[in-house]
Order: sequence, then C-alpha cells, then structure tokens
Amino acid sequence: MKPFQRLLKATHAYLSLALGLGLLALMCLIWTLIAPLLAALLPAQVSRNMGRWTISRAFRLYLGFLTLIGGVRIDLTALDDLSGAPPMILAPNHPGLLDAVLLLSRLPRLACVVKAELLRNPWLGTGARLAGYIGNASRHGMIRGAVAVLQSGNPLLLFPEGTRTTRPPVNPFRNSLALIAKRAGTPIQTIFIETDSPFLGKGWPWLRRPDLPVVIRVRLGERFPPPTAVREATARLQRYFETELRQSCPTASATNQPAILSLP
Repeated sequence: MKPFQRLLKATHAYLSLALGLGLLALMCLIWTLIAPLLAALLPAQVSRNMGRWTISRAFRLYLGFLTLIGGVRIDLTALDDLSGAPPMILAPNHPGLLDAVLLLSRLPRLACVVKAELLRNPWLGTGARLAGYIGNASRHGMIRGAVAVLQSGNPLLLFPEGTRTTRPPVNPFRNSLALIAKRAGTPIQTIFIETDSPFLGKGWPWLRRPDLPVVIRVRLGERFPPPTAVREATARLQRYFETELRQSCPTASATNQPAILSLP
C-alpha cells in the first residue's frame, strides 16, 4: 500500500472513531436530560417500556451511522426470528463492548443485566434505570430482578461469561444464568457474535484505531429448555459454546485477546 493510501486509510479510521464516539456521547447527553422527566411524569410501566424502546431506536440509529461512514458491516438479520418470541434468556458470547448494543438495537422489549457501575454512571445510568435494567451489585437482587423481568413476559439479555472474553473461545461461565432460567422456568437461547476484529475487546484502548470496516455477524444457536440442575446446565452451555466457537475459529488460542472469527 502506498504512503498516501495508508494515510487516507488511517485518517478515515480516526474520523470514523471520533464521529462514532461523538454521536454516542451526544445521544447519551440528550437522553440523560429527558429520562428523568419521563420517570417523573409517566407511570412506571409506561416509562420503562418507553425507555427500552428509545434505547433500542437510538442504538439502531447509532449502528446505522457507523455503517454509513464505513466503520462497520453488520449482519443482525438472525435476531428478527426472536421478535415477538416468548420470554427467554438471550445468552451470547461477549467479544466486545458493542455486543449489548447489537442486540438491544434489534429487540426493543429486551431488558438486560448490567454492571452496577453503569447504573451510577452520569452519562448512562439515568436511561438504564428508566428502562428497568438490572444491576449486578447484589447477586440475590440481580437474580430476583431477572426472574421478575422474565415472569412479566419480556426477554432478558445476560452474558454467561459476565464480562468480555479474555480467554478464548469463552471465559468460564457463571451459574447465575442457569439459576435464573430454572427459577423463571424459561428457556435459554444461545447467540453467537462473530467478528473479524478485536475492536473494543477486553484491553482495547478507546482511542486506538481499528482496521475498518469491522465486520460483525450475529447468529442464533441452540435453544435450551429450562434447566433442572444448575451446575450441569452451566457446564453443558460452556461445552456447547466452546465447541461452536472453535469450529468458527479453529486457530483461536488462549491469549489475552478475544477470538477473531472467520467470516464468509
């Protein structure tokens, strides 16, 4: 590649990164100002539904903008099969920070379990609280809140790893997911997020430019029935994810970077 082409490519990557982060910050600021008014004026259930719908539409707009400027190429069509589905836990692998954004952008009824720090974040916490997202500060409270979401008829997003992948193909799974599914009596829909880039994986600096476009595809895996034995169900899920992801990326090794998956 010629020097001018390299410069042009790097400039495009930095501009895309800056514009993407700028748009996300602007949307968060606007929603932070509006969300408290909705919470004060509307009944709790109405404001919660509106909060989830607004976040979903905002994330769809954000991903559309990233696609328009050539930052990403995304295939989320598999998620359309979950529209109007009965309550269930959506359980994806977690290669990067955009993972929740991808699913929430396509499923406006979706609630999710988030880190407790996010609910206290001045940029993101107000909107997350309005949407009824569940913090993980207390395991007992998190499980109780997650079961309540499912029993109310809504789907729940919960990453089995609990954090972004640091040990490919997936980190050790936590028992909370199977426990919630057992108590709520709901199935577990596995989801695979496949990408050709470690962009925004664990340890990726915010201002480090990626090679663009970042290609992401989401596909549905097996749907497991409500478990009866928590530890056995967790171990089965772990084995299933490891097998599926190793087939997608047979050269993945145990490094500190997320698995980079081969896409067609």
